[in-house]
Amino acid sequence: MSNSSGQGHADRSPADLAAEAASTIAELSGVEQHDIALTLGSGWGRAAEQIGEVVAQIPADQVPGFRSSAVVGHSGLLTSIRLADGRHALVIGARTHFYEGHGVRAVVHGVRTAAATGARIMVLTNGAGGVDPRFTPGMPVLISDHINLTAASPLEGATFVDLTDLYSPRLRMLARTIDPQLHEGVYVQFPGPHYETPAEVRYAGIIGGQIVGMSTALEAIAAREAGMEVLGLSLITNAAAGISESALSHEEVLQAGRDAEPRLAALLADIVPQLPERAER
Repeated sequence: MSNSSGQGHADRSPADLAAEAASTIAELSGVEQHDIALTLGSGWGRAAEQIGEVVAQIPADQVPGFRSSAVVGHSGLLTSIRLADGRHALVIGARTHFYEGHGVRAVVHGVRTAAATGARIMVLTNGAGGVDPRFTPGMPVLISDHINLTAASPLEGATFVDLTDLYSPRLRMLARTIDPQLHEGVYVQFPGPHYETPAEVRYAGIIGGQIVGMSTALEAIAAREAGMEVLGLSLITNAAAGISESALSHEEVLQAGRDAEPRLAALLADIVPQLPERAER
């Protein structure tokens, strides 16, 4: 099989490329359909080991439109997992970030591929900075809504999609029945890759943001367009600039993720089997 690093696909429609990728995943995993998909960001990677039985692990660059992850902390694998009830989850460990410069289509290709494999529920996770002082490093927070500051959208042409309840109220309620201590917050996606300035963090707070990061919002919009129901979770890896008294570093983010991994893995291992079989729109 040829290496499909994401190059040479610019002339393909996003739907066609996602369908080809889904077909390749079915062939390489032996799983005809996946029911749930998860994109695991910084700190969330170990959850894949606890969700169920690993059926197959596929290097991302073997699947059309995907690249090996360029960010430390992401596995670069697509993992098929069989849940105890017989359903299958697709774990995407090869997230393409907006700041990598490959275009919005590449950023949301994983979500569109997940939808093409049959998944109707999309779990999006990330590592993020806390703006709300209640959100401290190591804390998982449900995403209740987002503010997209990338000045981009995965929707093309006259495609009008309602985002009123983008982050599913019923899935958030389900998560809170499993962990009643979970807070909720509004996520703000900045373009990155630089961390936000203290002034930008203050601005995010003024316009209603409680969490800041560099992913997720564009993926969530694409998931809604594809008819998926979205559950979003942020791991607070650090206090945001101006909130924190120390300088920000990617190593700090990674260390916070490593420290929180056991709790996050247990949380997702409890949530995923309880996710409903059908999406609600």
